[in-house]
Amino acid sequence: MEQLPDVAALVAIYNQINTYGRVNGMHLTAQQPGVVQYTMSILEEHLSSPGTCHGGVLAGLMDAALGAAALSLAFTAGELVSTVEFKINYLHPVHLHDQLVAHANVEHSGKTLIVSSAFISCPARNNLVVARGMGTFNRYPADKRDFHHLLLPDTGLGELK
Repeated sequence: MEQLPDVAALVAIYNQINTYGRVNGMHLTAQQPGVVQYTMSILEEHLSSPGTCHGGVLAGLMDAALGAAALSLAFTAGELVSTVEFKINYLHPVHLHDQLVAHANVEHSGKTLIVSSAFISCPARNNLVVARGMGTFNRYPADKRDFHHLLLPDTGLGELK
């Protein structure tokens, strides 16, 4: 069996190859397999009305955090994940320049599915929880995707710049 890089290496790789996260100013960190944080700042391009963030931006952050929690756990078994479904509850409006932190963790890990939950908070507003969510993810072997070579050291992680 191929030696897998640790979760910190996965996060470093993922932060490089995840164009959606980069374009939206999101940054992933993992405390341990199945437990992650995603951060982002609300910018002008995230607004749907003057000063208020579009709900789709929060949905994107939620999906990313839920999926990253599932991925960080599945990765330890040489697997990747894809979103089956997720739900989000919007609890409070988010405003221009709010700094958000999405906290996500795996609730259940089965043979084919992983369920994770998350909340998004705003530290500058007394850690106000602005959204909560839950997602289900399909797990599958990493070699079924074209970026398998990026995740396994035998083919050289040095390809990333």
